Amino acid sequence: MRKRFFLQAAAAAMAMTWGHAQAAETPLKFQLDWRFEGPAALFVHPEQKGYFKQAGLDVNVEAASGAGAIQRVASGTHDLGFADLAALMEFHANNPDAPIKPVAIMVIYNTTPASVMALKKSGITKASELTGKKLGAPIFDAGRRTFPIFAQANGVGDVQWSTMDPQLRETMLARGDLDAVTGYTFTSLLNLEARGIKREDVVVLPYATHGVQLYGNVIIASPKLIAEKPEAVRAFLKAFTRGAKEGIANPEAAIASMKAKDGLVNAPLEVKRLKLTIETAIDSAGARAEGFGQLRTERLQAMAEQVSKAYATKNPVPARAVWNGSFLPSAAELNILPKR
Repeated sequence: MRKRFFLQAAAAAMAMTWGHAQAAETPLKFQLDWRFEGPAALFVHPEQKGYFKQAGLDVNVEAASGAGAIQRVASGTHDLGFADLAALMEFHANNPDAPIKPVAIMVIYNTTPASVMALKKSGITKASELTGKKLGAPIFDAGRRTFPIFAQANGVGDVQWSTMDPQLRETMLARGDLDAVTGYTFTSLLNLEARGIKREDVVVLPYATHGVQLYGNVIIASPKLIAEKPEAVRAFLKAFTRGAKEGIANPEAAIASMKAKDGLVNAPLEVKRLKLTIETAIDSAGARAEGFGQLRTERLQAMAEQVSKAYATKNPVPARAVWNGSFLPSAAELNILPKR
């Protein structure tokens, strides 16, 4: 009888402990910048492996739908997100009185993944030859928005722009409706391959190697979350970094985690996309010089000035207001890029 009572009491204590542990998890909503494609695996992997839960967080990683991550976080529906830093700067400059202005807390793409892409048969071999050509991209495309910076750096004159939905961009280039397109290299290049265009038949002019030193995508957070739950922010970045290290070292494992979340993921294609993302945007010379996740304030300020001009913002971009690097893991923990 006494033994049974002891076992029942122990079971009850364990249940209470489990309940308290569950209750102690901080719920966080995180929105991606796009669908469950290659780069998204770096966020889904730590979610699926339980690293966020081990850090006391209940994180839900969501694909983008409708409004972007900046708008979601600014509206208060989401706590964190993945977004283009230039777009975040534009939001701050154009909405100085917004009650919630998201803040960048970690750099993921040290260099913008944007590029101009043309088919070799177009005869375009260098940036200056884009003058007078017909370019295409969705109106919100990061490469299109920052094209004035690329054009100025490379002596490109006036071009003609054509606007379309994202899924039609590469189709229009492939069938000859456009001379070139702007887009993230890891998206457009693979989309062209899917349309029967060989990679060697595509001319790629990366912004990062053509005088455009912009940061790309960053993790953003709500200032409300930062003020009220700073330890949750710190725990999120630490758990994410743990998962990202594994994902960069083993893209196949990261994509397997993403497929476990979304069974429609085309694993072989997304492994290629993640590897291309790592190659072109994450494991860059800038990231190795500045450190993964980090940035240099002088480069941030220069970018702010360029974005203000290119985007014709209502007010100057407040460079210091868009960045808060105080929650980053230690330098040792951020040392996640493969050794060369």
